[in-house]
Amino acid sequence: MKATDILKQEHELILVMLQILDAACAKMEEGETVNREHLAAMVDFIRNFADRCHHAKEEKILFPALRESGIGRENGPIGVMLAEHAEGRFFAKGMGEALEEIRAGDSVAAGRFIGDAGGYVKLLDGHIMKENNILFRMADERLSDSQQKELLKEFDRVEREEIGAGVHETYHDMLNRLRDIYLAVKK
Repeated sequence: MKATDILKQEHELILVMLQILDAACAKMEEGETVNREHLAAMVDFIRNFADRCHHAKEEKILFPALRESGIGRENGPIGVMLAEHAEGRFFAKGMGEALEEIRAGDSVAAGRFIGDAGGYVKLLDGHIMKENNILFRMADERLSDSQQKELLKEFDRVEREEIGAGVHETYHDMLNRLRDIYLAVKK
């Protein structure tokens, strides 16, 4: 298994969350009430699983390895990915702030949440496509098997240090629960 395989697997989970987030926002746009704790869980997943765990693996481990292999940061794919990570954090911050305003009874905060969530979904859909189809292919071409194995070890370390042992599984369970609620096929 390559380090990029782990990142692609995590992308699949993030894509499911994007579908859940999109479905929850569609309900809100239709005037339905969406459980605030579900919205909080979605924001938590984005902040902690997608950013603190997944993006940390890319930014702290994969991207430096790619720079060492000759892929430049400025005006190249790494620079674009870093800029998009920062933009994603901006949208996540906005969702978190809007959620707090929703909890405080602000009647227009749902619109702000929907706007930031929509921006995040659109950004990450394209971002994941670029990483899977361009950047990770470059990584697989440039990084040796021994480098890939070292990256995998470092990924495990980041996961333990950034989110904690066993937390990854907790996010899987939460994702499955929310998927069953928001993406269930209506009979």
